Amino acid sequence: MIKILFDFIISLVLIVLLIPLWVIILITPYVSIFKQTRVGRFGKYFTIYKIKTMKDGRVTFLGKFLRKYKIDELPQLFNILKGDMSFVGPRPDIPGYYDKLIGKDRGVLLLKPGLTSLAAIKYRNEEALLARQVNPSKFNTEIIFPDKVKMNLDYLEKRSFWYDINIIVLTIKSLFF
Repeated sequence: MIKILFDFIISLVLIVLLIPLWVIILITPYVSIFKQTRVGRFGKYFTIYKIKTMKDGRVTFLGKFLRKYKIDELPQLFNILKGDMSFVGPRPDIPGYYDKLIGKDRGVLLLKPGLTSLAAIKYRNEEALLARQVNPSKFNTEIIFPDKVKMNLDYLEKRSFWYDINIIVLTIKSLFF
């Protein structure tokens, strides 16, 4: 119950504090909010919100900055406010990954997707890591995704309010220090 209350109050406060950002998003050319289907808790699909950072299949100059500091993820505060997501939990993935898990790995689906996680911190530069691979899809499927599942199952066992606070602090440190 504490986590639900924390998520609701903090997301609402941040949404209000970020009103200037929402205004900038609305008036800046080539910057907009887009929606995408992701896999949520219990394998149910939901619509995630993000700031669009690409034009014509390429990341824009502004998009690089927004991605570097994860500003493109801030519209997910609305997902947290709606209850689709939490501040801490497995990053929501596109269909075809979490919803296809079998056995004990499906335990990840007991968790609400999150804005951050230890796996998100570890793979903060996942795009660059994949870009260096001969076969990025295979590397993701065989190395990165199984590691994320393992880390998220570990979180399932250890989760607590104070563990979440620790992950949030680690996330802030990873973004700015």
